[in-house]
Amino acid sequence: MIRHFLLDQGGSPSDEGDYECVAQNRFGLVVSRKARIQAATMSDFHVHPQATVGEEGGVARFQCQIHGLPKPLITWQKNRVPIDTDNERYTLLPKGVLQITGLQAEDSGIFHCVASNIASVRVSHGARLTVSGSGSGAYKEPTILVGPENLTLTVHQTAVLECVATGNPRPIVSWSRLDGRPIGVEGIQVLGTGNLIISDVSVQHSGVYVCAANRPGTRVRRTAQGRLVVQAPAEFVQHPQSISRPAGTTAMFTCQAQGEPPPHVTWLKNGQVLGPGGHVRLKNNNSTLTISGIGPEDEAIYQCVAENSAGSSQASARLTVLWAEGLPGPPLNVQAVSVSSTEVRVSWTEPVVNTKEIIGYVLHIRKAADPPELEYQEAVSKSTFQHLVSDLEPSTAYSFYIKAYTPRGASSASAPTLASTLGEAPAPPPLSVRVLGSSTLQLLWEPWPRLAQHEGGFKLFYRPASKTSFTGPILLPGTVSSYNLSQLDPTAVYEVKLLAYNQHGEGNATVRFVSLRGASERTALSPPCDCRKEEATNQTSTTGIVIGIHIGVTCIIFCVLFLLFGQRGRVLLCKDVENQLSPPQGPRSQRDPGVLGLNGAGWGELGPLGRDEKRVDVKELEQLFPRAGAVGQPHPRPHPRPMDPEAPALCEETQLSMLSLQRCGVLEEMASEAKAPCVGPPAALPPQDRDPGLLSEGPAAQPAHSGQ
Repeated sequence: MIRHFLLDQGGSPSDEGDYECVAQNRFGLVVSRKARIQAATMSDFHVHPQATVGEEGGVARFQCQIHGLPKPLITWQKNRVPIDTDNERYTLLPKGVLQITGLQAEDSGIFHCVASNIASVRVSHGARLTVSGSGSGAYKEPTILVGPENLTLTVHQTAVLECVATGNPRPIVSWSRLDGRPIGVEGIQVLGTGNLIISDVSVQHSGVYVCAANRPGTRVRRTAQGRLVVQAPAEFVQHPQSISRPAGTTAMFTCQAQGEPPPHVTWLKNGQVLGPGGHVRLKNNNSTLTISGIGPEDEAIYQCVAENSAGSSQASARLTVLWAEGLPGPPLNVQAVSVSSTEVRVSWTEPVVNTKEIIGYVLHIRKAADPPELEYQEAVSKSTFQHLVSDLEPSTAYSFYIKAYTPRGASSASAPTLASTLGEAPAPPPLSVRVLGSSTLQLLWEPWPRLAQHEGGFKLFYRPASKTSFTGPILLPGTVSSYNLSQLDPTAVYEVKLLAYNQHGEGNATVRFVSLRGASERTALSPPCDCRKEEATNQTSTTGIVIGIHIGVTCIIFCVLFLLFGQRGRVLLCKDVENQLSPPQGPRSQRDPGVLGLNGAGWGELGPLGRDEKRVDVKELEQLFPRAGAVGQPHPRPHPRPMDPEAPALCEETQLSMLSLQRCGVLEEMASEAKAPCVGPPAALPPQDRDPGLLSEGPAAQPAHSGQ
């Protein structure tokens, strides 16, 4: 109870502000949510009602605005007499608006706005309302005099969205949401001729509301819109739970809160703000508190405080650290000494008390600049009081601490110690070389920004391989990843050397040999580009490629169709061999050897026919190989000349060529250009080139290609 409340008067002590209740016992301390105490005030009116003239049957509106704590109650007076609120034509809105509809002559007078709260009572200036005679009755477009304003409220408050419209005939006022969602009916009412009242607002009521004034019986309308924002104070979805954990383990608290706007979460330890650092980590927007390697000093009451502009809330939980009796104390005299650029030796002495049950030690290691969650451990035997930590990074600071373990639990952690690894010269950088022209090389490698942190960079050397001395060094910063060498000898082979250095010295160099001769020759063979000519050539080349593709596709289709319908029944004959055909006489062995046999063999080379094989008669041969007169040729072809000694080999070559050409459908054109006539049996063809349409291989042969 504050009996004599002091106001804030600029520097003097004041009782205004945020108050918290603190409760404490031997287990810890908790803090209540905040309560804000403010002095009741009342300002002057910053908006006074204005004089208004209206027609009978029309609409009049007065407004006043004033600030105060608590929010002032607004009432109205007409001619110094409170307005009768039972009159349905008079609408009083909580925000300080007076609407009068269906104006009548007796509504004329002087109106005052009266604001009151526990601090004071204020009366505004007077505003005269003059009601003139009735209107002319002429048509007037619907017009919205006052539309809804943007409002920001807290849940459970009342929203008043004003909409005043005029016109002749009197327009119909309707409401909707811009997002198309229904406004609903619960807690919704229309006050006066078109004001929308939403009682007990919630977050779901947030949105843009549209007031529409429609001319009756038509689609003529005017609209105005306002945004309603409903804030909700923070409330917990998940409270933190009290836990008990053994010493040396990890404790975790989770606290999830919701609200509008989304609340900010803060953690307190025994009433004090707890931030990340050391073995304390905050994750997931501070909703998760993790304490690693807990000890007796971590036993406390932890609070989660969620706060936003609409309010705050708090929840608490207790951490109990289980400490077994007889556990050893922390290891003592922990020291770390750098051995090399990648190794540090850590030594310690055993605890003072309860050392008999120690089964080993665990060394905790992390980079000094890393967060605790990146820590890793290495186990050490109980009889060893030093450990060599390897695989570390050069010139890097590390943090070390150690714990002793027994079957009943771990000791508390030793005091941490820091040590930095020794530095070393950098490793050879990976280097690649690209020839850009007859006299230019481009060198590429990976940048090493860490070199700049250790006063380092790159050194570049180069020379013709025939010389003994290098040109350089060319000093480059560690952030550079390329360099161009120009004005080189086009006929020489160059040796390029790149190395990295820092304050510890120079590393090994990466060496590359590269020749410019090939680039010089290509440059000589390829004159400078004539872009216009090259563009025209590219267009011509593109046209040729398109035509070639069409021709190739056509040829492929033709070959496929020919193989499907013209393969069967073909027999290769040299020029004029059909003129030598005659009906077979006598035994098979005496038949004309010039007649082409099955699969390229003469008739005399065939063995006896099998039981299921079909014999060939004269009619079938005449169908296969019609005489010249039968196909309408006016002049029979001359008889073949005597066979030349080289004819068999030539015939074989010609027949093979004709077979391949026949399969592409051009045998007719090439047959007349054969190198020599054939009078003997052609050589046998390989099995893959034999015609599947021959009589002994399948059904009766079809007419030859010339007949088709």
